[in-house]
Order: sequence, then C-alpha cells, then structure tokens
Amino acid sequence: MNTPAPAPTDTAAVRRHNLALVSREIAAHGPCARTEVATATGLVPASVTGLAADLIGRGLVAEVGSASSGGRGRPRRLLRLVPERVVAIAVQVTLERVEVMAADLAGTVVHRASVPHHAPFGDPEPPAAVLAREIGRAEAVVRARPDVHLARVVIAMAGPVTGPGHTVAAAIDFGWSRTDLRALVLAHLPDLACPLDVVNDANVAALAEYHARAEPGGELPYAVAYIKADTGVGGGLVVDGRIHIGTHGMAGEVGHIPLAFDGPDCPCGARGCLAMYVGPEPLTAAAGLADLAARDGIDAALAELDRRLAAGDPRAVDALAVAGRAVGAAVLAISGLVDPGEVILGGYLATWKAWLTPGVDATLAGRRALAPRLQPAIVAGVLGPDATLRGALRISRESTLANAADVPALGDAATTT
Repeated sequence: MNTPAPAPTDTAAVRRHNLALVSREIAAHGPCARTEVATATGLVPASVTGLAADLIGRGLVAEVGSASSGGRGRPRRLLRLVPERVVAIAVQVTLERVEVMAADLAGTVVHRASVPHHAPFGDPEPPAAVLAREIGRAEAVVRARPDVHLARVVIAMAGPVTGPGHTVAAAIDFGWSRTDLRALVLAHLPDLACPLDVVNDANVAALAEYHARAEPGGELPYAVAYIKADTGVGGGLVVDGRIHIGTHGMAGEVGHIPLAFDGPDCPCGARGCLAMYVGPEPLTAAAGLADLAARDGIDAALAELDRRLAAGDPRAVDALAVAGRAVGAAVLAISGLVDPGEVILGGYLATWKAWLTPGVDATLAGRRALAPRLQPAIVAGVLGPDATLRGALRISRESTLANAADVPALGDAATTT
C-alpha cells in the first residue's frame, strides 16, 4: 500500500522546521560548510543546499569565502548569519521611564532612547501612549535602513504576563490590575507591521544573564534562579536553558515570597514579602532617604544611596545588611523548591552585592555548615541595567531563527515598508 504524499500544509510545516534547523546551526556555529550543517542537523546534503539557498535569498545568510575540503574535492563554501538583516525593538517600562533599544541579531544597537512617562499610579493608558510614541520613533529609524527587516517589538513589563493575549495579570508597583497592555499600545499604532509581544521583565533579564555567563566549552547549571531589584523586586527561573513560568506565569516571582508572617503589609495582599525589605521604596526609606524619594523621585534616592554606601554612611550600610538577610532568606526558600545551581543577583542587588553579602552569609551560615555542597553559588549579574532589554532582544532573536520563513526575500516590499 502506497503512503499518501504529505498535504501541502504538512510540506510547508516541514520546510519551516528545516529552515529553523539550518538557520540556528549557522547562527550558532558559522561560518560553516553545508556538509557540516547537514551532519549537525541530520538533514540530507541536497536539502541543506536548497534550504541554504532559501536563506540566502532572504538575506539572512551569506556565503563568506571557502575552506579546503581536505582532499581533491572542490573547496567548501562557508555560510554565515547576516545579523544586520533583522532588527528588533525592545522596550522596558520602569517606574519613571520608558527605555528603548533597537538592535540586530548580533546585538548591535541601531537606536537607543530613554524618556520619562510621568504615569499616574493606577492608570496604564498614559504610559501606553508613551510606549506607542517611542516604538513609532524607533520603527522609523529601523525602516530607514535599507534591506532591514523589522522582526518584532517586545515590551518588558513588571508583573506576571499570562496567556496568548500577553495580559499583565497585575503590576503592583504601578497600581495596575489585569491589563491588556498589548491592546492599549496597538490602539495607538494601527499601522505597526510586525508582531508585538509583552513579556515579564525579570524573566527575560534572567534569560539574558544566564546566557551572559556562558563560556566557550563551559557548562551552565541545569537550573538558575534570578533575583533583581530596580523598578520593583522580581525574579525568574531558567531551567535547562529555558524560562520556566509555571501554570499562571507566576514562577520566579520572588519579590512576593513572604519571609515574615508579622512583617509589613505588602500591596500584593500578603505580609513580610521580600519586596518590603529590598524594594526601592523600603530600602531607601531604611537608609533615611524617604523624603528625597518623595521630592525628587526614586531614581534620585537610589543614586544618593549609592553615593552614601561608597562613603561608608552607617545608616546606608545597615540598611543593606538587613536587606542582605532578607535576600538570604529568599535564597533558602528558592533552594528548597527549585534547587538551583546558581542564584544570580540583578539590578542594584548586583551593584551592591558587597554590602548585601554579610547579611546573606549570616542567613545562610547554618545551612551552609550542614550541607555546603548543596547550596547554590550566589553571583552578581554582568549586564547591569541593560539586562532586561538584552533579554527581550534575545527572545526576538530566538523567534526569528525559529521562524526564518517569516523573513521576506530581499527586494520584497515588506522588508522596508
């Protein structure tokens, strides 16, 4: 009995899958020969030749010279990714500002902006309008570049993001309840000709920091936890190289792990959450900077706290020591549930790790004495304030390579309009 030929839709799906295999292999290991791609992907050489021609036609891959075949055969033509062919726009919403970065597949920045949004507490519409305006400006910069495909826009927002509709389930620090931020922004951008995603800011920062720690030939832990404090306190879990979000998008939301039943009330409805000890408002208040934060904004208060720490101000140092004990307690809770190989500190927790460490060590001392080899390494993130934007761009890069068939052929009107 003859097996029926695949339906056209199946054939198209198989080709999309194979294009993704080839584009990822070239991106990861190029310049490389077609024979090397065939060996790595398991595809037959003839298929790789056709798929490579397709990717070259889309401008996503180019031939870059040749290498000896090691015998009498013709030299092998080498293939490499063309990173400048595709650009994405990443946007981060902080308590006071909208940060924008447009970059290509290699991370080369082609546009950067930072603007205040002056958003009233509890109303997502004003920041959505600012987001739309800045996305439009970034889009214009990208569209002006010849032969550049705008892949997508990724907005990174505090709070769990759920479902295919990219709904922000709650943004406590902004006073938002369930908010369809994507729809609010797109209402101001009816002509946006690329996908727009909304993601959790700490999750993508966790992914970026995880990969930033990779060394050639090195091995990363199977599970890594990330704790950051900047706009608020959040975190993420990376398991086997992927963001783990849980059932409702809440996995990794360490800012609202309760550390004390009789602790201060948290806006999330619980008491004694980590955010109430290391969040920007509680931390600057503990350092005696509440009035400055109220008058000049939280960014100014954090900058002053940094200056006081550098000067050895006792109240500032004590505030960080208490915060360190809270971080240590959160690490204990995370370790019992996730067993990460590393805990990466991000935001100002990374910047001020030296002042946090005494408190962290004091909290972990008993567990480390009992089972030192079972405790995670606690390390500082290396990407600084760009971690979230870099993570959002990484999400877009992975999507582009997984959907190389969506990159139009060179010369297609969709490329630049």
